[in-house]
Amino acid sequence: MGNEERLVRPFLRVDRVVVGPPDAILGVTEAFKKDVHRMKMNLGVGAYRDDSGKPYVLNVVRKAEKKISEDKLNKEYLPITGLPSFTNEAAILAYGADSEPLKEGKIAITQTISGTGGLRIAGVLLNRFYPYDKRIYLPTPTWGNHNAIFKDSGLETAQYRYFNKSTKGLDFEGFIEDIKKAPSNSIIMLHACAHNPTGVDPTPEQWDEISKVIKKCGHFPLFDSAYQGFASGDTDRDAYAIRKFVADGHRIALTQSFAKNMGLYGERVGAFSIISESLKEKAAIESQLKLIIRPMYSNPPLNGARIVSYVLSDPELKKEW
Repeated sequence: MGNEERLVRPFLRVDRVVVGPPDAILGVTEAFKKDVHRMKMNLGVGAYRDDSGKPYVLNVVRKAEKKISEDKLNKEYLPITGLPSFTNEAAILAYGADSEPLKEGKIAITQTISGTGGLRIAGVLLNRFYPYDKRIYLPTPTWGNHNAIFKDSGLETAQYRYFNKSTKGLDFEGFIEDIKKAPSNSIIMLHACAHNPTGVDPTPEQWDEISKVIKKCGHFPLFDSAYQGFASGDTDRDAYAIRKFVADGHRIALTQSFAKNMGLYGERVGAFSIISESLKEKAAIESQLKLIIRPMYSNPPLNGARIVSYVLSDPELKKEW
């Protein structure tokens, strides 16, 4: 056979690639940009806007950027798990400075590519190491990207009742009933506050009951905290569910995003953390997080993490924020 006959057929051919469906959320933004109506409003991606509909940057973010510029810092690569000053401040914001697991050094944490990246890392970690059913229960409805993230992580998805359309409130009875019916040791994903897309949250008393039921069933809680501070205007109050579960002895996992509450959308700043049973287990988890992140995106971006770190570590900036 001549060389001209020994052609390798390409694996990826144009005629084999089909057009995928458009993203339901980002598609709204694309339609918004094309619309020429002078009174148009973008109801897709949530983002700060001024009265003219223009992007708005928080004053504390501008101040932090100025301080960063004045400090003349370098642009070196971050470690795989990110900027330590950022992850430390992110953990304090979520768990509280008085958190026992935090003070004991038992929280494994890594910087992530915002909340989406944190959820993806969580999904991969659970798929690889969670010893029970590889199924994660999501509220109905939930953020449009949750199903895709967890399915692409190798997990199966299931639902539990959450929103009552007739009352426009929480279907608490259905919520509890479905959690009880789920197989023992299931993974339950919870919105920490400002539930997306309904905006309906359990009361503190309902969170207390949810924590009790999840613990009794042996379920594993994964919190998605994308809006800390947005639900009540108080970051401590919005962390109630997270801190209650930790106080009740749950070894939770948590994803955090600073896209919304600091307006750092394009900076892609987030964190993923999980409470370990011991310092030895924490070291093992951290090693596995590095093995997940390294081939995925190597290490996270620097600038946004610096901004958050500067704001949260400076008493004046944090108070203004």
